[in-house]
Amino acid sequence: MTMTSDTSVPAETISVYQAIGGRGALSAAVDDFFGRLLADPVLGPFFPRGAGPVHRAYLVTILGEALGGPERYRGPDIAAAHHGLGITGAHFDLAAAHLYATLDGLGVPRHLSDHIVGIVGGLRPAVVTA
Repeated sequence: MTMTSDTSVPAETISVYQAIGGRGALSAAVDDFFGRLLADPVLGPFFPRGAGPVHRAYLVTILGEALGGPERYRGPDIAAAHHGLGITGAHFDLAAAHLYATLDGLGVPRHLSDHIVGIVGGLRPAVVTA
C-alpha cells in the first residue's frame, strides 16, 4: 500500500490488470489483436485454422497473470507450443507492433502500453524459434 501525497490517507496500488479494465478489457484486446494478426499477410499464415476460443483464452490468461490479475496460466508450455513454427525475431517484432496498435486503439495510455509490450517481450525466447 502506498500513501497519498498528504500521507494521511492510504492509497491502494493497483495492478496494470486493474488499470486497463480487467478481464473484459483483456478479452477485447486479445480479440482485436488476433484480428490484426490474422489479417496480416506475413503473420496470418501462422494461423491456418484461425485463432479459436481456446487459443484466445490462453492468451487472456497469460496476459492476465503477467499484468497482476487473478488468472493463472495452466495451458501448454509456451516454448513447446511455438517450437518448429519458424517464428523469427522480425515476426515477433511485427506482432508487437500489432499489439501496440491494439492497445492504442483501445485508448490504453502509452506508458501502460510500453509496460505491457515489455512484459510480452519477455516471451521472445520462448516464441522465436528461427
